[in-house]
Amino acid sequence: MPSQRKLVQSSLIPIRWGDMDAYGHVNNTVYFRYMEQSRVEYLEKLGFKVMPRGSAPVIINASCTFLVPLNYPGVVEVRMFCGPPGRSSVPTHYEIRLQGDDTVYATGDSKIVWMDVATGKSVPIPDDLRADLTA
Repeated sequence: MPSQRKLVQSSLIPIRWGDMDAYGHVNNTVYFRYMEQSRVEYLEKLGFKVMPRGSAPVIINASCTFLVPLNYPGVVEVRMFCGPPGRSSVPTHYEIRLQGDDTVYATGDSKIVWMDVATGKSVPIPDDLRADLTA
């Protein structure tokens, strides 16, 4: 893991029976929900409500590398890391494990861009977020 990444959030999320697919493991789309939940928890912890008004964070890309299948039952631990912020964006990285297991089951990346909801144009990252990322 590059040294410029900062661990900002660790979230615990129960695996639901309905998260599994016909192959008997957690469906690939659910991993993106796990990462999303961790991201929302981090932003809300800082006081940012993820609401479609004013200025708000959006994701402009997202990827996931599936390393080991997850299965029900279990509790997923999502570790969220942020890279150095730009003017209006910040790169994020995720490690998905099972609680109590150091095995990395999946990794993910996304880019958060702060935008003006009315215009759809990027705006500078809020000062409070920048301060947390650079502390």
